Amino acid sequence: EIHIKEPIEKEVNPRLLPGELLLCEASTVYKYMQEDGSNRGTYGKLVCTNFKISFLDDDSASDDNEPQFKNKIVGENDITLQCVDQIYGVYDEKKKLLTGQLRKYPEKLIICCKDLRVFNFCLRYTKEEEVKRIVSGIVHHSQTPKLLKRLFLFSYASAAPNNTDGGNQTVMFETLEDWRDELERTKGNVKYKAVTTNEGYRVSEKLPLYFVVPICISEESILKYDGRGIPIWCWSCHNGAALLKMSAFPKDQDDSTSQMQKAFLDGIYKTISKPPYELLKMDDLSSSLPSLQDIQIAYTRFKQLFLIDNSTDFWATDVKWFSLLESTNWLDIIRRVLKKAIEVAECLEIQHTNVLLIEESATDLCCVISSLVQVMMDSYSRTKSGFQSLIQKEWVVGGHCFLDRCNHLHKTEKEEAPVFLLLLNCVWQLVQQYPPAFEFTETYLTVLSDSLYVPIFSTFFFNSQHQRDTNKSGESLKTQSGPFRFLTVWDWSVQFDPKAQAFLNNPLYAEKPKPDRSQRKTARFKHQRQLSLPLTQAKPSTKRGFFREETDHLIKNILGKRIGKFINSSDEPPNSLREFYDSWHSKPVDYHGLLLPRIDGPEIKVWAQRYLRWIPEAQLHGGGTIATAAKILDLMEEVQSLQVKMDEERSQAISGDTHSVPMLRNSARLSSLFPFALLQRQSVKPALPTSTWKDLEDEDDLVKRDDEFVDLSGDML
Repeated sequence: EIHIKEPIEKEVNPRLLPGELLLCEASTVYKYMQEDGSNRGTYGKLVCTNFKISFLDDDSASDDNEPQFKNKIVGENDITLQCVDQIYGVYDEKKKLLTGQLRKYPEKLIICCKDLRVFNFCLRYTKEEEVKRIVSGIVHHSQTPKLLKRLFLFSYASAAPNNTDGGNQTVMFETLEDWRDELERTKGNVKYKAVTTNEGYRVSEKLPLYFVVPICISEESILKYDGRGIPIWCWSCHNGAALLKMSAFPKDQDDSTSQMQKAFLDGIYKTISKPPYELLKMDDLSSSLPSLQDIQIAYTRFKQLFLIDNSTDFWATDVKWFSLLESTNWLDIIRRVLKKAIEVAECLEIQHTNVLLIEESATDLCCVISSLVQVMMDSYSRTKSGFQSLIQKEWVVGGHCFLDRCNHLHKTEKEEAPVFLLLLNCVWQLVQQYPPAFEFTETYLTVLSDSLYVPIFSTFFFNSQHQRDTNKSGESLKTQSGPFRFLTVWDWSVQFDPKAQAFLNNPLYAEKPKPDRSQRKTARFKHQRQLSLPLTQAKPSTKRGFFREETDHLIKNILGKRIGKFINSSDEPPNSLREFYDSWHSKPVDYHGLLLPRIDGPEIKVWAQRYLRWIPEAQLHGGGTIATAAKILDLMEEVQSLQVKMDEERSQAISGDTHSVPMLRNSARLSSLFPFALLQRQSVKPALPTSTWKDLEDEDDLVKRDDEFVDLSGDML
């Protein structure tokens, strides 16, 4: 049975951005809802522009029922061309991947997106000529290789009005002054200097215009090997120890060249490492962390668990969810990266040792580890502007190849790897473990991950600062000449109005007290909460009985072996690291001091908001983090309105802005999919069970019971 919403009577035209052109369209396209096989949906028009694929129905014409968290650039039924992951055609109920030229056109079109949305379109009722145009147009514009200047980024920059960023406090690290200010902020200016050697990119096109090196490094050394083998400063700890990174020399060199490079490196190391006053630890990330290829393979498997477009598929995978999740290896990679960041933090904080991260280009895993260490050790990086400045410093200006790693141009899949997404997943682990320590929310991180695929911002669409600068000059439609004025993603007003932006800010953020007092406190009580090591017994409470303690410890050991994938014996941290953990764990958390993530088995979680937000079956009705957020925002609104009343009584002034936080009065009607999707139908398990369900039903009727959550860190009841 097909539940049909009547085709649109009136003409609905897409809302086009400046520089956006309509390329092809098809009428009478039927869009399925992600339902349980009932084929419910709506008729509309499917269009493809040089920016996006968009489905327009009669609801698109009205502003009624607009979501509370509306993106002004990308609508609910919009898919940017860079967000398209894979396109499938359905021929006689068989799915086939669509690429290149098509000989036969499908009756159904399935578009899987990089933000994990899945769109199903039925083309049976569409005219044959329109089907050919729209399918070939979508496949061509979203899947075939393209030139950089063909990105919508340039069309938008040349046609859009030159609006400057409003109130953006993010440090862009594009001037020498920005680097000097950062050195002064971290007290690193005693041993390190900002250099102008790369002005005009005469050292290397991969390096930024300005960067920081140890004071003793000469300009000749920087120029000798195009910047390779030079320790580049990332950040200085409060005790003077510094985090550095270095691009390694190629390994396949002849003997004489290798000897010269080795002698050069020995000279460089001696200038930094001066025992016993200045110690240096070198860490080759290419040997101690997974390769980019491993990361790409793991994420490709992982995302398949969430690209679900019907109820049947969901319940089929739900039965073997944990084994499927573990087999992807994605959570284990997150654990290994966090563990490496903890090791680096211990070297800097306890051993007062400079750490030099080494990688072939120093623009991938070096960026991940250096960013994570700063988020863990520097409370400024946990504010919104501080985190954005960190991304600018380590990733955008630091030379991470966003264009290649995100495969925006579809040139080659060999270079593709979700390195930046890996960082956001690791930061999310910290955000969900220590919410008051962060000024931003998980919604902020989710929106930031979505912005990777919105080509109106230059932030994530170049491989280096050099590539951005050389492509900045161009013909503008407005002025006929002059450079492009690219937008930065950090101006959130471009995507969201103030009411929606409130969801990006954490209302429970623990504001930092006065600077002079906080500095003294953080110096004395720097590490205050420790990662609980696997199978390590914590100090027993004096109020608990002997039997309870012994039973709990036994249960933790048994369950730990069955459920948690703990740190392997081969990864067992050395004693100094263990002591570091224990001392930090024994004290209360200082939200403005060092933060260490908990990385034992159950503590590494799936980023539910990002990966499950489009799956109705996975929602919690009236639950999830939004249940808490709704109550907090209601309370904030009440406090604000009381403050306004008090101000009115005092000064007889006009009331202030009482709508700076969203109103979520009917929080019971929301679900954990909020704010990205509204409450959807109640999900039910299939009425006719598969053979797997039948097998399980014979075993203690497991299907009818809700899954039990086992928290190994708390008391067992």
